[in-house]
Amino acid sequence: MAAPYSKANVGVLGVSASAVVHAAGNGADALWFAVQNGSGGLTRNNLSWCDLPCWIGEVPEVAATTLPEALASWDCRNNRLAWMALQDASFREAASISIARHGAHRVGLILGTSTSGIRSAEIAYAERRATGTWPTQFHYRQSQSADSLCRFTASVLHLEGPMVSIATACSSSAKVFLTAKRWIELGIVDAVIVGGADSLCLSTLHGFDSLQLLSPEICRPFDASRNGISIGEAAGFILLEREASEINFLGGGESSDAWHMSTPHPTGQGAQDAMRGALAAAGLAAADIGYVNAHGTATLANDRAEAAALVAVFGDHGVPVSSTKGITGHTLGAAGIVEVIVVTNALARQTLPTCANLLAADPELRLDLIEQSRPAKLRYAMSNNFGFGGSNCALIFGTA
Repeated sequence: MAAPYSKANVGVLGVSASAVVHAAGNGADALWFAVQNGSGGLTRNNLSWCDLPCWIGEVPEVAATTLPEALASWDCRNNRLAWMALQDASFREAASISIARHGAHRVGLILGTSTSGIRSAEIAYAERRATGTWPTQFHYRQSQSADSLCRFTASVLHLEGPMVSIATACSSSAKVFLTAKRWIELGIVDAVIVGGADSLCLSTLHGFDSLQLLSPEICRPFDASRNGISIGEAAGFILLEREASEINFLGGGESSDAWHMSTPHPTGQGAQDAMRGALAAAGLAAADIGYVNAHGTATLANDRAEAAALVAVFGDHGVPVSSTKGITGHTLGAAGIVEVIVVTNALARQTLPTCANLLAADPELRLDLIEQSRPAKLRYAMSNNFGFGGSNCALIFGTA
């Protein structure tokens, strides 16, 4: 039995490996290439099952992806995305080494999602309305249920440790890092695979359209002409271990301001609390942060509130900022993990990624927006994700 660990014994958590699939390509290298060059995977919506005039971040291969026969009962768009990401050979090797070292029961699994496999339920309901019966291939527990993603991933990786799904809207796969740190600090596990997935579906596309937040044009975070989000889909995973690595998770902050169901606090009070909490947890000052990957959804209210929060914490033009949702779209429950992978790449490559699709920065926001990717000496970087209802999360990563 492993000896108990106190918080003082843990310190930072090493980022050992990552895997990701997204609209700009498959893998972290493809994501970084798109982010660095400001050219991504957003396209005009041509989904056969949704006629909304908008831009989306679709993973083209997901529709044709099939799961192995042994996993066929888990089939849904969300789990297909996870399966595609989990084909990353280097990630699978790192996970296997960790399992062999610690034991399958000592590697935890914490994943975030906001809608899980709800597209399968939409298809099933349509068939039931048309025929009066449910389709035989629809399995709620293995598709739409919020724990489907975790149980599917555990089956793929042969994990036997504790697992949990987190569903806090757009901060879902950011909050997984904080839960992972607590589990390791408490000695529950020795390593944790964190991540998340969310897939395109009618519920989110029409839901955001009903809130008048879906842009008919490509999204432009922090731009003076921004007018809404572009929804995307993605899946990503990171292996966290208690040993420090080249890039490490230092700490994070959470808050729940409950200001409004879908609108952020005007001054971003909850976002401020999360960022200040992250700085305190990492033992850093605001001036230590060299880059912030902002939540930056490109809605009028969200960008204004987050900018106010960033100015309150870092000062006017106090830190280089960009949003990479112009590359992948807003991947909702997968946004946290995708954007953390961007941040860890920025630290590893010592480069600031551009704020994609920016035409003219909104001067009222008083931010140091990265208009073109450029080299930088980075030691610490922050990633922000803020969910509906004021479910806020800020994470800090650093080089060795």
